[in-house]
Amino acid sequence: MRATAIVGKLERLPRHWAAAAAALACAAGAALFFLDPAHGGIFPPCPFRALTGYLCPGCGTLRALHQLLHGHFAAAFRLNPLSISTLPFVGYASARSLLEAVTGRPLPRDFIRPFVIWALLAAILAFWVLRNTPLFPAS
Repeated sequence: MRATAIVGKLERLPRHWAAAAAALACAAGAALFFLDPAHGGIFPPCPFRALTGYLCPGCGTLRALHQLLHGHFAAAFRLNPLSISTLPFVGYASARSLLEAVTGRPLPRDFIRPFVIWALLAAILAFWVLRNTPLFPAS
């Protein structure tokens, strides 16, 4: 399925679903602020790492977001530089989607182009390989 088809389906969701998604994101952020994923608790371990022993591209993201919510930017970047680097783009895309859902007007999609999607995929794959080599410090 193409990325534009997925975006098109998301655009047709009713407005109350967008509000529910925003409320859920706020609740998840509050839970992540108060509960430290480094100490387990309600956060499960990464299934890929449990099965293979290798870090996946997302390993450390919850711990990084927890550190970021507490203002520890360097610690967050050390835990997962990829997720912290892409966070502004994810926030921008989420805010645009919420704005479209609330106003009911489609906004131009400037950065969703095939080249950007392929470049992002290449960056994720490169990060995945590099973080499991001795050159990259493990988190």
